[in-house]
Amino acid sequence: MLHDWHEFFNVTATAGATLVGLLFVIVTLGAGLPTSRLSTWRALSSIRAFVTPTLVHFGGALFLSLVVLAPWPSAWPAGIILLLCGGASAAYQIHVFRMKRKLDFVALHWLDWIPYAGVPALANASLIAGAAGLIADQSFAPYAIASASTLLLVVGVYGAWDLTVWIVKNRDMM
Repeated sequence: MLHDWHEFFNVTATAGATLVGLLFVIVTLGAGLPTSRLSTWRALSSIRAFVTPTLVHFGGALFLSLVVLAPWPSAWPAGIILLLCGGASAAYQIHVFRMKRKLDFVALHWLDWIPYAGVPALANASLIAGAAGLIADQSFAPYAIASASTLLLVVGVYGAWDLTVWIVKNRDMM
């Protein structure tokens, strides 16, 4: 069922791995920013709320692509792994949403909640549906899994872009 999707997931895996590397470049650029304005707790909270989820999105797209590309004897093991990953990712996203709501030094515009909470929720729902479809041998499964992978990459790019813009704005204050 997934054989025809080899090239798509190969490109998705490559994009995820490349974007993880670029995220490390962005974080390195921000490493020189003075942290005197933020307490250590606030700095760690902001990293956990904004940088780590971006890394998880890119890593998730990479991982689910690798799971799909593995030469499984049937689609069932890949479906089980993806189903577990979708559930774990949904639980993690709830945790991230709560962390972002608790931050008192960041005021997100209501439109920012779409990429920070809505799109990851849609990606997780698509991954869970695709994994269940893969287990049940449904024809929509590869499309749902591909949608999840694409959404994870898009929301990761948004998070990395937001982080980059924040670094550029705050570099001027040094």
